[in-house]
Amino acid sequence: MEVKIQAIHFDIADKLVSFINKKAERLARHNVNISTVDVTLKVVKPETAMNKEALVKVAVPQQDDFVATKIADTFEEAIDLCLEAIERQLDKKKDRK
Repeated sequence: MEVKIQAIHFDIADKLVSFINKKAERLARHNVNISTVDVTLKVVKPETAMNKEALVKVAVPQQDDFVATKIADTFEEAIDLCLEAIERQLDKKKDRK
């Protein structure tokens, strides 16, 4: 599984990169066929409390992509919310088969 992280208009800290990688690895428990996890991070204007946006797209061969976008106070919180949503999507898809 390949994890791609893109930070739009800011430099991403190593600590945040390792956090995202660790969290993305957990998705493999829900579906072992995940090929890529694309994470896009950006700061939403205007500068308010809830201005960190995370978009997570998970690609699984022979299936539609799983996508979640969340806005939160911190990137870590937004990533957590996105991955929870994608875990639910993966579990739903697994239950249908």
